[in-house]
Amino acid sequence: MKKRSTHSLLFAAIVLTWLKTFTVYHTSFDLKLENIMQQFILFLNPLSFILVFFGLSLFFSKESSRRRFILAGATILSIVLYANVVFYRFFTDFITLPVLFQTSNFGDLGSSAKNSIYFTDIFYFVDVILLFVIARKLKKQNTEIVQKQIHRKAYFVFAAAIFFLNLGLAEIERPQLLTRSFDREMLVKNIGTYNYHIYDAYVQSKSQAQRAFADGSELVEVNNYVRANHVDSPSPLEGIAKDKNIIVVSMESIQNFVINEEMNGEVITPFLNELTQDPDTMYYSNFYHQTGLGKTSDSEFIVENSLYPLGGGAVFFTHGGNTYNSLSERLGENGYHTSVMHANNKSFWNRDMMYQSLGIEKFFDIDSYTIEEGQAVNWGMKDIPFFEQSVELMKDIPQPFYTRMITLTNHYPFTLDEEDKFIPEYDSNSGTLNRYFQTVRYMDESLRILFDELKAAGLYEDSIIVMYGDHYGISENHNRAMSQYLGEEVTPYVSSGLQEVPLFIHIPDSGMGGEKTDIAGQIDLRPTILHMAGIDSSKDIQLGTNLFAEDREQKVVFRDGGFTTEDFVFTKNTCYDAKTGLEIEAVNCEEQAAAANQELNYSDQLINGDLLRFYNRETGQLLIDEGSVEEPVEEPVVE
Repeated sequence: MKKRSTHSLLFAAIVLTWLKTFTVYHTSFDLKLENIMQQFILFLNPLSFILVFFGLSLFFSKESSRRRFILAGATILSIVLYANVVFYRFFTDFITLPVLFQTSNFGDLGSSAKNSIYFTDIFYFVDVILLFVIARKLKKQNTEIVQKQIHRKAYFVFAAAIFFLNLGLAEIERPQLLTRSFDREMLVKNIGTYNYHIYDAYVQSKSQAQRAFADGSELVEVNNYVRANHVDSPSPLEGIAKDKNIIVVSMESIQNFVINEEMNGEVITPFLNELTQDPDTMYYSNFYHQTGLGKTSDSEFIVENSLYPLGGGAVFFTHGGNTYNSLSERLGENGYHTSVMHANNKSFWNRDMMYQSLGIEKFFDIDSYTIEEGQAVNWGMKDIPFFEQSVELMKDIPQPFYTRMITLTNHYPFTLDEEDKFIPEYDSNSGTLNRYFQTVRYMDESLRILFDELKAAGLYEDSIIVMYGDHYGISENHNRAMSQYLGEEVTPYVSSGLQEVPLFIHIPDSGMGGEKTDIAGQIDLRPTILHMAGIDSSKDIQLGTNLFAEDREQKVVFRDGGFTTEDFVFTKNTCYDAKTGLEIEAVNCEEQAAAANQELNYSDQLINGDLLRFYNRETGQLLIDEGSVEEPVEEPVVE
């Protein structure tokens, strides 16, 4: 009878956790299933982990210890699953190990976290409540229970069989699954949430070990790749920013679909629309963000280093102490005073530490600003007073200077005070999208004020102003509402196009403006800005290309392994014709998909191994070990 009570609780824990996990897959995650096999794998994949995990209770001799283990285990698994649900609601992605250690950000999440938690979420813990009720009914005195070893062995043999069946079916359905760890959705669909977290822990541990055992020889192949793919050429814009101030504005969460468009008859971005027609402004209408889970911090990383962010977690946290050859460092070496202006806590996203590694001289954080009543928003300061006070700070910065400004108001959950609403809400089923148009309109007005303030301060004529969208604002969770606004279904092809963010390069009195339709991404900004500053970056290890180079490849690689070119769009492991949006044979994208993955892998190697510590940029030499230097690889001639 005693055995039966413990085993009844074990059986209940396995069944309830299994069924709950499968239900959550369908109700809380947007896992696209293409066939019956994928549905069966999704049903099976929680079981292998759950069997092993709860089966550990069989090694306890006392029933009370077994009971406590099962109840504690069920609680922990429920918390892990629920944490993924909340995270998915905002990021449309699954938690990675580095994110779990980014606890210094949790206190700043504020309204973003609050808006991702619902009262009805108590249902995610119903199984745990039921298990406590069952355990109470089956409660017995602590006694020794003799567990036959053969029964325990049979149990774990069965668990192993389920695991290998799951893995075998997953490999058939998705070959090389575990070598494509950048696609977390694919991993969860095939091996399950819990096994995914174990695999993620393995990947992250391997990443940390890479730096410990890395040496300069690992940089040879990456360096050869960079040299072979380096493209640059003289242009009328070379050196146009020399000895001028360079102001780079990171426009929070703005996507290109709002530019030159209306919402229910209301103009969304009147000032930015004017810039698209301004003779001194280059507007890039096919420019893409390339961020991952680090969002704004990832965009900063890309712009500063012309490298891709990591596939899991935020590189600002995981590799904040690396050696980098940043845009700020290069400009600083050439007489620019470098700074970042962001009215937020200096430790958020580990910026205070990362900015030191990037060679940024001054960080104007929240303590540099006076936030008066009614000026606070989200995690800091409203954009209009932020720009007004920032220009005042610029007056005291030695010129020429390079400063990056990070806006905040157009941030999820996109809320505004009544006096800041210049247009009414939209009327879709998504409150997030409805409010988004209002905060975009507010940011647009703040940018107009920035230009006015620069002119009033006498800084405008001697400054180059670069403004880019940092990442998407409306996730795929709001596709139904987006379909209403766009007037078309948001397919994976359309969703890929929605990753476009605006890029403006404003050069006063240049007359070089106009719309540019080149396909480009954030990774191209570093070489472009250095080109305008007249600084040679041909020896730098960077993966982007100068936007003004005549022979640059029209291609953007995304952090998830997708890409966009003039001919093809590759997303969600599907190939589309770039012009028609029709799905085509995968073979059309295979070669470029392999090239995209190779480039992402090279970037990961540079970051995980901290390989730039073995590179002397001034000489182009690789430091193979402590005492030797390899001569630089000769750069091939580009025809």
